[in-house]
Amino acid sequence: MASRGDRLPERRYDVFMPNGALIGGSVSLLAAGGFMAHAVRGRASTVFGPSVYHGDRARPAIALTFDDGPSESTPALLRILERHNVPATFFMCGQNVERLPAVARQVAAAGHQIGNHTDSHPRLDFCSSDFIYRELAAAQEKIIRHTGVTPRLFRAPYGVRWFGLKSAQQRLGLLGVMWGTIGRDWKWPAARVTKLFLNRAGAGDIFCLHDGRRTEPSPDIRVTLEAVEVMIPALKERGLRFETVSQILCPTS
Repeated sequence: MASRGDRLPERRYDVFMPNGALIGGSVSLLAAGGFMAHAVRGRASTVFGPSVYHGDRARPAIALTFDDGPSESTPALLRILERHNVPATFFMCGQNVERLPAVARQVAAAGHQIGNHTDSHPRLDFCSSDFIYRELAAAQEKIIRHTGVTPRLFRAPYGVRWFGLKSAQQRLGLLGVMWGTIGRDWKWPAARVTKLFLNRAGAGDIFCLHDGRRTEPSPDIRVTLEAVEVMIPALKERGLRFETVSQILCPTS
């Protein structure tokens, strides 16, 4: 076991930005690993393409976002949002849109914003640029064909970005969107998810939940439904309102 005074050996690695620029010459393995971890998963990272994780902090507004849909359970979520008069942003998988086009159209018809969440929900790290582009382009085509909506926002599955994503986003006119808080509604109970959001909510926040489970049919999203039902009125009581991601990004004049 290394003593407290031992240092890891320095190794020399050249770290390049996606545009080919060298970052600060040679760096240690630890520095390179830290940089890549931030670039791939960091919510504030724009290394692999334009991306945001919060909106205008000067206005008391929050954006609810839902990933992995549409699913057979999405209409139940739409009813809750309608009852509370809350707009949201849905990042849809192309394969789910193709499987449930009528549900995707329901989301659009209700006035919610639709974003691109790839076609098959893969992790993009270590994938080729061609693969990444095909995933985004296939989802874009299916969403447009079935809903008439052209997405302008993109969320990477698992929040994982990689080389080639910037080019794909530019070709398709997509802005990357991360989140300030993710609910872990696929594994936590509703009370814990709700408590997390209520504790962290603030102006300009983007919250991430799920109305699907990757591309699985008939997912159980009861936790999501229960959490949304409780948190919306609680946050409204604090004077916070709900907007789509595009709305929350635009400061008022």
